[in-house]
Amino acid sequence: MPTGEGAPPRITPKSLDDYLEIQTKAVFQSRMSWKVVEAKWPTTREALDEFQVAAIASYGPERLAELGDDARVIRNKRKLAAITDNARKMIELDEQYDGFRNYLRSFGDFYLLMEDIRKQFKFMGPVGIYYWMWVVGEDVPPHEEFSEPMKK
Repeated sequence: MPTGEGAPPRITPKSLDDYLEIQTKAVFQSRMSWKVVEAKWPTTREALDEFQVAAIASYGPERLAELGDDARVIRNKRKLAAITDNARKMIELDEQYDGFRNYLRSFGDFYLLMEDIRKQFKFMGPVGIYYWMWVVGEDVPPHEEFSEPMKK
């Protein structure tokens, strides 16, 4: 991703919660204005328990229905359900690989990782994965190289 204007800031994830927050932003930004997502982000964090993975993984149908009516979040019920499923999958992979970062780095190739993320997580397309991996500090190909195949 370019380091100039327009590139999102990078973070050093300290817990699964950090990975989930950035992934959730990518999920919400799918087919939506990034400005809308950013404007709602403070209230989204509040409504989604500050992205505590264990809390979100425990959401059931009743909690998802409440969130579907909550003006603090983008009320896309399919995306809200996907975030809960993604939290569960993240916990599973964290346990399976003895650390989520170990899972991310087990592929050795960004495109192989991207392929697996698309299988493992919901609402994660190539652009969302690229954004997520960039922000959490993982190696990604140069933006121009990544964008070129998507234009075809």
